[in-house]
Amino acid sequence: MSDLDPAQPELDAALDEAVAMPDEAGDADRERALRAGLDEYELEDDDLALLHGVDLGLEEGGGAEALPVLAVVGRPNVGKSTLVNRILGRREAVVEDKPGVTRDRVSYPAEWSGRRFTLVDTGGWEVDVAGIDARVAEQAEVAVALADAVVFVVDATVGTTDTDEQVVRLLRRSGKPVVLCANKVDGPAGEADAAVLWSLGLGEPFPVSALHGRGTGDLLDAILDVLPEKSAHGVALPDGPRRVALVGRPNVGKSSMLNKLVGAERVVVDDTAGTTRDPVDELVALGGKPWVFVDTAGIRRRVHQTSGADFYASLRTQAAIEKAEVAIVLVDASSPMTEQDVRVVQEVIDAGRALVVAYNKWDLMDEDRRPYLEREIEQELVQVQWAPRVNVSARTGWHADRLVPALERSLESWDTRISTGRLNAFLGELVAAHPHPLRGGKQPRILFATQASTRPPRFVIFTTGFLDPGYRRFIERRLRETFGFEGTPISIGVRVREKRRR
Repeated sequence: MSDLDPAQPELDAALDEAVAMPDEAGDADRERALRAGLDEYELEDDDLALLHGVDLGLEEGGGAEALPVLAVVGRPNVGKSTLVNRILGRREAVVEDKPGVTRDRVSYPAEWSGRRFTLVDTGGWEVDVAGIDARVAEQAEVAVALADAVVFVVDATVGTTDTDEQVVRLLRRSGKPVVLCANKVDGPAGEADAAVLWSLGLGEPFPVSALHGRGTGDLLDAILDVLPEKSAHGVALPDGPRRVALVGRPNVGKSSMLNKLVGAERVVVDDTAGTTRDPVDELVALGGKPWVFVDTAGIRRRVHQTSGADFYASLRTQAAIEKAEVAIVLVDASSPMTEQDVRVVQEVIDAGRALVVAYNKWDLMDEDRRPYLEREIEQELVQVQWAPRVNVSARTGWHADRLVPALERSLESWDTRISTGRLNAFLGELVAAHPHPLRGGKQPRILFATQASTRPPRFVIFTTGFLDPGYRRFIERRLRETFGFEGTPISIGVRVREKRRR
């Protein structure tokens, strides 16, 4: 006899009622009927926030709004970019254990406790320097001038230096609110080092380990206290063209494709692999609308074994993928598909971006090659059959006009949201026809499901037990068959919740 959930009869009744409702009953009625049984279970705060429609992720896009600007400044190698990455929750800024890695001021959208702001990473500020170091320092000063508040990062293990004191004088002249971050405090033993920084006269130093995340929550709370609700310096950016990243392994024709789309020799093209180093943005009019295409450096087989310019070019390419909304992965159709091609596709999926696969150099492919290519696609890209496929030639421009419809389909799916009532009705029918298999005499039940966010679509399913990976893939496949989702990755998260104790 299986171990059945005692609340299951009520849940089944609610599910039957919701599935039986006519479409005109509305999604709200469906959702209320299915929520009835969920109150019997232990729910956490983020569960309740999710169920009440609070998107815990930072919604991309969305409206022209001037966000408050927060600049992160300090001398070189104190961990500014590491702190930026910690605040963002992802590796966006380039980090290496040597000074001078960051040179420009780079802006990122950020969020904490429901408040959105623009985070500006800067290069190390130094005095009495020349050449590129002087220009880096100038950019840091500009960042302070254009910010609403400043985080001043100091290495607590080193203590105050002459450069730190010069930066303090600069910050006082600016008149901007400053929060002092004592970085590299990895444990209680470093608290005393942080306390010494009271001598800078900037108020309480907040001990933080940007590398490990220690103390960053308190720091961000203090930042929100001084960051104004309305920005005096932020620029409201209207919704603009969709961003498209051209990615692929070296020498597959990314730069040639951009030149063909622009209609001019915008970027350097050479037979040597790795010609492109820095991402190049270009506004292109296609299909009657503007697009921003980003040419990127080729993603190499072993990024961790590269060094110098190639290493940073690879990091910039990863950043370009994350900043884009959709990526066109170019594959050389005239030569056998490689592990690199598959890895590039996976990087786009891992970044949560919409996807189009373009098989380039079609004009160089003979008839004998075609069946081999089809077999390689079936074997190597079996998990991404949902991605639109376009056969093109960057050299001649053949079929380049087919990229726009493919991009639009992928982006439409990327933005798609399914109502909670419709989603649960779909899952009810699916589970009724194909229930989850028994595991150890127990059968996990799906209690409720909702779409947590878009870009890409992310679903959360509340259950009484863990769902097998195979069953989750089955749900994903049926979601695609029923609702489309062509050209976008989708994620399905499972939250196992126990019945509330009486």
